[in-house]
Amino acid sequence: MNKEGARNWYVIDGYLPYKGKMEQDLLEGHEAIMILNCHDVDATIFMDIFYEDREPDQDIKLNVNARRVKCIRMDHPEEIGGIALDRQVQYSLRFRSDIEVIIQYGRMDIAQPNLAYIGMMGYSE
Repeated sequence: MNKEGARNWYVIDGYLPYKGKMEQDLLEGHEAIMILNCHDVDATIFMDIFYEDREPDQDIKLNVNARRVKCIRMDHPEEIGGIALDRQVQYSLRFRSDIEVIIQYGRMDIAQPNLAYIGMMGYSE
């Protein structure tokens, strides 16, 4: 049987960037988590958000349907259990899934005219 992902994932460099929009553009600063479920069954995932100066928000339930991808915007509280993350504050994420999934992280930072986009795979075990 081929392994398609992992059950535990970590994204260490969470930092919701400045939101402002660029002139005459629809782009806005944000972060997103993409979760890919390649299996024939739905995935139930619990996300924990860790902070430098307070206790974590834990057991935020996420569902990803079978053979689907789900994009979760970290600046949309309704997508992350009602948690409103502060902008420009460091945080880290842990994901625990009941089946193997693949998790990628992306950030669009528009604090300067030539915007920056970072995309990286989470660390899995």
